[in-house]
Amino acid sequence: MTDDITRLADEIVRFVRMSTRFRGMLRTGDLGAESSALMLLPPLVAHGPMRVTDLAEIKQADPSTISRQVAQLVKAGLARREADPADGRASRLAVTEAGEAACERLRQARVALLGQALSDWPDDRAAAFTGLFEEFNDLLEAHLRLEPTAHPRESP
Repeated sequence: MTDDITRLADEIVRFVRMSTRFRGMLRTGDLGAESSALMLLPPLVAHGPMRVTDLAEIKQADPSTISRQVAQLVKAGLARREADPADGRASRLAVTEAGEAACERLRQARVALLGQALSDWPDDRAAAFTGLFEEFNDLLEAHLRLEPTAHPRESP
C-alpha cells in the first residue's frame, strides 16, 4: 500500500501543478479580480453572507490573505460588505448579482473544460471516478479538520 500512497501523493502534486494552467484556460473574460479571489465566490454563493474569518476557515487560508482577495471582489463589484446582524461592529461579505453571474460563468467554464477532457471516457467510468474523488476529498478534508497542525495555512 505504501507504493500506492506514494504514487497518489505524486499524482496529487501533479494535479495541483496543473490547476494553475486549468484556471488560465477557463476563458471567462476579465471579471475584475484574480482567479484566487474569484474562488471565494462559490462558498459565498453556497453559504450566503459571512465574515471574512468564516470564509478563511472554509477556504483553510490565512484571514489576511482572504481580506486582500475580498478587497478585489468588492472593488470589482462582485461582492459587497454589509453589517453583520449578529454584531453591528462587524461586517460580512455578500455576493452581488454580478458576483453570482461571474460564479456561474466560472462553473460553466469548468464543466465545459472537464467535459472536453473526459469526453473519451464512458459515462460509468466518469461517474465512478467522480464518486471516488468526492469520497477522497471528504476523507482528506475530515482528516485535515481533525489535525489542524498537519497542514500550514496557505493561499487557495
